[in-house]
Amino acid sequence: MIEGVWVLGEERNGTVHPVSYELLAWGRGLAEKLGARLTCVILGQSSLSDAKELVYRGADRVVLVSHERLSTFRVDSHTRVLTELIERYKPEVLLAAATTMGRTVMPALAATLHTGLTADCTELDIDEEKGLLLQTRPAIGGNVLATITTPRHRPQMATVRPKSKRPLPRDPSRQGDLIQETFEQEDFTSRVVRVAFELDETSEGSIQDADIVVAGGRGFKNAKGFADVSEVARRLGAAVGASRAVVDQGWASYAHQIGLSGKSVTPKLSMALGISGSPNHLAGMASSEVIVAVNKDPEANIFKVADFGIVGDLADVIPVLLERLDHLNAVAPKESLPE
Repeated sequence: MIEGVWVLGEERNGTVHPVSYELLAWGRGLAEKLGARLTCVILGQSSLSDAKELVYRGADRVVLVSHERLSTFRVDSHTRVLTELIERYKPEVLLAAATTMGRTVMPALAATLHTGLTADCTELDIDEEKGLLLQTRPAIGGNVLATITTPRHRPQMATVRPKSKRPLPRDPSRQGDLIQETFEQEDFTSRVVRVAFELDETSEGSIQDADIVVAGGRGFKNAKGFADVSEVARRLGAAVGASRAVVDQGWASYAHQIGLSGKSVTPKLSMALGISGSPNHLAGMASSEVIVAVNKDPEANIFKVADFGIVGDLADVIPVLLERLDHLNAVAPKESLPE
């Protein structure tokens, strides 16, 4: 079996971050097409039980480097350790999440290893004839998708958007190998000194972490109309999302944009209000568990992915929706609302 596919797991506060399981879902499909082993590498202070959880989620092997100095991400020490691991094992493919860590360490690794890197991919596949990683990402402002390969240099490297794939179901019967790698003390040194960490409590929660997302499009006509999206979201305890057209108009900030040129979301419930369903937008929300769409055009693309659809004018539908949500919130706590 060839060394195959590696994914760079992440930990936060000493435990594995869920984005690691999303990466394993990407890696599992690629490894099977290559007939290769899937390895997850974790740098930090993760435990044996964390490593087993990665196996349950799809890894054939977990390579663990545990040291207190790796508990906080520092690009120079992480790059140094990862470079040595890659030179020891020589994987064909290395994937990371397009998080702060992935966006920082992967370019440094690519420069150190003299290989290529495709950032912010929305799709990954294998050219089974050539055995190459097909790395697809938005280009030209999200208006087209470009597929990139790295034919001559190894490893083939890519970052993928968080929430672009659901983790595999947990399977406690899976078996895998655990390797604890050791390094010299100087390998963990860093020029960066962490002085303090202060959480920004004023910022809004990420739409990527929300269980419910209510998104609005240009069907609202203007910024005043778009305010209804926030009202629906408030009653549902949801995050506010927006189409690219809405953000371009200045009705919402980029932090709310969903799609190829924005963020990918996989909530339990996604509501699309006044959104036609461009390919750009659908690529960022089509993996939601349940999709409810409201649009006056019965031929709108959004209805092709919706589980429930209402054909009607927002001016007629939104007041009724708000009234119904007010009634439900009055008679029952949110956690016991009908499914």
